[in-house]
Amino acid sequence: MTRPPESWIGRRWRHGGTITERHVEQFRMTLDGSLAESEVPPGFHWTMILDTAAADALGDDGHPRAGLFMPDLGLPRRMWAGGSLLPGAPLRCGDRLVRDSVIADIAFKDGASGRLGFVTVDHVWSVGGKTRIRERQDIVYRGPDTPGRRAAPAPAWPGADAWTVRPDPLLVFRYSAVTFNSHRIHWDLAWARDVEHYDGLVVHGPLQVTWMLNLATSVLGRQPSALRYRSVSPLVAGDEAAVEARGADGGLELRVRRLRDGGVTTTGRADP
Repeated sequence: MTRPPESWIGRRWRHGGTITERHVEQFRMTLDGSLAESEVPPGFHWTMILDTAAADALGDDGHPRAGLFMPDLGLPRRMWAGGSLLPGAPLRCGDRLVRDSVIADIAFKDGASGRLGFVTVDHVWSVGGKTRIRERQDIVYRGPDTPGRRAAPAPAWPGADAWTVRPDPLLVFRYSAVTFNSHRIHWDLAWARDVEHYDGLVVHGPLQVTWMLNLATSVLGRQPSALRYRSVSPLVAGDEAAVEARGADGGLELRVRRLRDGGVTTTGRADP
């Protein structure tokens, strides 16, 4: 019998792994040109300690089948909605990193685009029993025919710090490989377009947040003490984008913005 979604609140699990020089080098080569100077670049932790499953335990979309790590909400399409990070001391090669995870909340919402399910997962990343990163992750589930949101055009910020990124299909594939992410929206063009109704292969949410986190680190000269972020609209492979940062209320306002039409795909706020 399928467990009711609310019974998953409080479910905990733990994974661990050691940061190796080879893994960090693969991450660097994948994101070459859009990382801050650091032994282990910010955002690397999203390539570690993954919720993996054998091929016969995957759903049609390539994610681990609902009911293994995440509840079955009856809504098949999964995407990052947003979240927050509280980074601590930088990670280093050789660290034995442990992630403790708990499902903190499950909620449903009916909107103009149909029924949505939200699962909030809290993670604590630690080394030697000492917390290095606290993270809250909001994951959204949508119905099979729910359209994605379109972003309104936004002009460039005058005087902002900015990087230009070019997420082509090769970058999307390599980031999927380094994160062991088999979600078909990132590698199967027919699936992305015909089944999940995107304009092309989707650029990962954590990849976009990694760009913002590394730009903030470069501007501040250190990792921010806190980062909050939200996914606004899809970014697809082939869309050149600007990663932008500007000062705001003592911190940094961040975003990823498509250059062809000015559409904002991800927003964020970094505290110094």
